Amino acid sequence: MKLQAATRWRTRLFQVFIGTPVLLLALIVSLAFGAGIAHAASSTDISTDPFTQATCAASSTTNHHTEVEPDTYSFGSTIVAAYQVGRVFDGGACAIGFATSTNNGSTWTTGLLPGITKWTVSQGTGPYARATDAAVAYDAKHNTWMVSSLALTETGGVKGVAVVTSLSTDGGFTWGSPVVTASVTGNQSFDKNWIVCDTTASSPHYGNCYTEWDDNGNGNLLKMSTSTNGGLTWSAAATNGSGVIGGQPVVRPDGTVIVPIDNANESAIGAFNSTNGGASWSAITTITTLSHHTVAGSLREGPLPSVEVDGAGTVYVAWSDCRFRSRCRQNDIVITHSTNATGTTWATITRVPIDATTSGIDHFIPGLTVNKATSGSTAQVGLTYYFYASGSTSLQVGFLSSTNAGSTWSTPTTIFGGSSAFPTTWAATTSQGRMVGDYISSSYGTDNLAHGVYDVAYAPTTGTSCSTSALDNCNEPTDAFATGLVAGSVVAPSGPILSPPPNGGSHNHIWRTHQVEGDF
Repeated sequence: MKLQAATRWRTRLFQVFIGTPVLLLALIVSLAFGAGIAHAASSTDISTDPFTQATCAASSTTNHHTEVEPDTYSFGSTIVAAYQVGRVFDGGACAIGFATSTNNGSTWTTGLLPGITKWTVSQGTGPYARATDAAVAYDAKHNTWMVSSLALTETGGVKGVAVVTSLSTDGGFTWGSPVVTASVTGNQSFDKNWIVCDTTASSPHYGNCYTEWDDNGNGNLLKMSTSTNGGLTWSAAATNGSGVIGGQPVVRPDGTVIVPIDNANESAIGAFNSTNGGASWSAITTITTLSHHTVAGSLREGPLPSVEVDGAGTVYVAWSDCRFRSRCRQNDIVITHSTNATGTTWATITRVPIDATTSGIDHFIPGLTVNKATSGSTAQVGLTYYFYASGSTSLQVGFLSSTNAGSTWSTPTTIFGGSSAFPTTWAATTSQGRMVGDYISSSYGTDNLAHGVYDVAYAPTTGTSCSTSALDNCNEPTDAFATGLVAGSVVAPSGPILSPPPNGGSHNHIWRTHQVEGDF
């Protein structure tokens, strides 16, 4: 397929219409909330970058001390998070960190995953220069926690050379050197991986795990791989020929895998599926084209989907979108859900009513969660997100929730903000803008409360901004809710769609491969 040239930068303004691992003990630090630093009333630091330029000189433009882009997954009372540690200006990080809680987020144990990069000397070094794009899953059949990461090379320019999967069989505390899910050949360059496992014992594909990524070297060509043995081996990559980015697969209780995903240039969102345990993958159904306002402050962000599934198999998708705002001046978080068993039909897109459409407040980088112990009209939905107050480019973190599948929402809570709101210049600097993450995450525990994990920043230790010249002056840890959160007083959805893109259908031309910049 002929590749169509397109350049995509995170800082843009657009409105579009159309082997068995050897177990290595990770260096761990146990952090109880009582001993943690509660810089805001509802937020606490759970992990910090331990590197300096002396211990990780991944390039002359490494940002220490920074952590970015966390994902989480929960099973029972255990929550595991994974994230980049020591962000590098032109892509990736020194290592992938993890944080594990077995008591619904009351305490956390943190460390670095061994065997991926050359910088994890205490934990065990690996063959790769950098790592990025951590995503977490749990395989209940094989009692295995998994973290999927993208391994990068610096040779001949930064590119993704492998998708790797780290495994833990002791509850997320000890991790082995990773299994290689896929390695590049020829002109391939991998990007934006994600992982999920089928955890329903009655499913015909119970214990299957699925990894999605794209081949940025070939127009962001979709790739999917399946494991049936606890992540020890993975199938050869399959594709449906589409150009994509940022997919997040989820599994229904009947074993159907549904993967909401953006097209290659992030101008549309759609979904595809597998009903046969990953043996084949459907074409993509377009959910909608996107209207997205690029936020101020030179912040790296975009309309990537955040995806979850309820206990009966309804799939929820949220992203940042400006269709409800006059002249697309700010973003809301919008949401939709599947209305059939294969993710080929979707409900009307609605605005999450965090504030009025005239507020001037900009919302972005959502982390959606759904309580899998709930479903249908009583599904509990939680949403963590970043926002700017009107006229500001200082980052704050908010949360709100719904107890009726998004029909109404609680009054929003500011988790980290107010006097603690931080300018984007305190965040890691990258070639695509200041960075807290292309995604963040939230998960429900057995306490039926939502637990968000995200990154915040404090004043640099020297100077006025996180800098690639000062190298070790940044102060950007990973944070979590100090306690789980539940819905408060109810507000109703509001606001007409002011700039509606066309919805639905296959729109095959939208899903062609496109040559775009990698999001490493």
